[in-house]
Parts: sequence; structure tokens; C-alpha cells
Amino acid sequence: MLATLAPLEAPPTETPAARSPRPRRLGGLVPYLYLLPGLALLAVWVYRPLAQTFQISFVSWNLLPTSPARPVGLANYERLFTLPDFGTAVGRTVVLVAGLLPFTIVVPVVVGLLARRVRGRAATVYQALVFAPLLVAPVAGAAVWQWLLDPRSGAVNQILGTTVNWLQEPGPAQLAIIVITGWHLLGFAVLVVAAGLAGITDDYADAAALDGATRGQITRWITLPLLSPTLVFLLLMTVLLAAQWSFPLIDTLTHGGPAGATTNIYYLLWDYGFHSFDAGLGAAAGVIFFLCFGVIAAGLVWLSEKVTFHDR
Repeated sequence: MLATLAPLEAPPTETPAARSPRPRRLGGLVPYLYLLPGLALLAVWVYRPLAQTFQISFVSWNLLPTSPARPVGLANYERLFTLPDFGTAVGRTVVLVAGLLPFTIVVPVVVGLLARRVRGRAATVYQALVFAPLLVAPVAGAAVWQWLLDPRSGAVNQILGTTVNWLQEPGPAQLAIIVITGWHLLGFAVLVVAAGLAGITDDYADAAALDGATRGQITRWITLPLLSPTLVFLLLMTVLLAAQWSFPLIDTLTHGGPAGATTNIYYLLWDYGFHSFDAGLGAAAGVIFFLCFGVIAAGLVWLSEKVTFHDR
């Protein structure tokens, strides 16, 4: 009787081809859903204003809601290149960037290399002291520096034994803006350099030391080349953001003066838009600077990739 019983058949199994591809497709969309809030904010706060800037650069408008914008074509761009302030502001921006490079590259590298020799709690205190200026609000720092640079009772003139009016003379005013801006940025640059040095393994230096290399030779031929991607990043940040970093200091201390000596491109854009109430001219200047800095940024990014690939 048992022999006549038919064998039980196994339940049919679902083949991979028969499975619905819908869950897998929906699972592939999950990462993009996490990115959606950030992309939405980026579109609202970055790309939308950028598109509006391009649009306003072709109109004449005084920023008043009751005043209609009048299309003028390329007239704003033509007028921009005939203004002497435009070229002068570009030249002052170049001077500002060149003056900040020691504060964002040279001094941070020296401080970062010296800080590697500090151990224990002293290293923490040392890093805190260097990083502290970055935590000071620019406007508050400008108020303190205005007191320090006072031509009569300021501590700077008393220490140097001079009577220079640092904020009311063209040359000293530009130098003061560079030094104060560099003082604010020094902590950030040192932090970036310290992160770059932390990513360099000590095996290279130990191997070179076994071959008889001195500490200076190790720094010159091993540490600095391996640190070059970090230095290119700091160069990129300085070129692109120097005028923006100095804006609150200029607006608080000199208001672009004396005689426009501290008016860089970023302050010039603000002056066109909110002092002269010429939104079209300010937008045209913003478009020109955006395109120029975009080309510079692309070149520096390419250089950074070449340097990183070469070091690897």
C-alpha cells in the first residue's frame, strides 16, 4: 500500500526571472531620496539666484518693487568696462590675494610643521591659541582692531613708535585689511594643513632617515610634495574667497576708502547694487567675476588633480 502512494511533489519555487523587478528599482531610488532635500536647497539658494543674476544683468533697475525693470541688452556690460573703478577694483583684489597667501599657505605650513613637535596637553593649548581668531566674529574683531590701530592711543603705533593713521591713508589701510583678514584666516589654514600632515604616514620619513636624510631634506623632498594637494586647496580657497572674507572688515573699518583704496571686487558689487541702486550694473559685474573665477577654479582643480595623481 505504501508502494502505491505517489511521491509528494515539492512546492514550486519562484525563479529569479519570475520575481518582480519593482522592489529592486525602488531600492535604487532610495539614495537619491536622501539627496533630494539638499538638492532642493541648493537649487533654491544657489542656482535660482544665479539665474536671476544673469537675467537682471540685461535690464536697468533700481531695486524698487514699484519701478519696472527696463531691458537694455548688453548696455550694462559695455558700461562696466568703461568705468575706471572696475579695473582698479580688480587690481586691488589681486593685491589682496597676493597679500593673503603668506597667511594661508606659508605661515600655516611653518606652524603645522612646528606643531608636530609639540606633544600632550601643550599641543591642545597650542592648537586652540592658533585657531582662536577664527572663532571671533569679524565685526567684533574689527572693533578691537580699530581700537588697536587708533593713530593717537592705539597699541600698534605705541609699539612701533609711529604716528601712522592706519585706516585713513591709502597704503596703510590696504595693508591693515590684509593683515586683519590674514589674522582671521590663519587658524582655518593651520587646521587644514594639520589635517594634511596627519594624512602623511611616517614610513616615508623613517625610510629616508635610515638612508641618512636630514630633517630638512625630509621636509623639502618628502613632506612638502605629499602636502601639495592641501596647499593647492588653500590656494584655491584664497583666490576664490579672499574678497568675500575681507568684506565685513572693509565695511566696518574703511567703507571701501580712503579714496577707494580698499574697494575690491566684492565690495564693488555691493556698492553698485546697494549704494548706487544700479542692480543691472552690479549683476553684470557679478556675472563677469563669476565666469572669470570659474575659469580660475577649473584650472586650480585640474592642477590639484594632477598633483594628487603625481604624488600617488
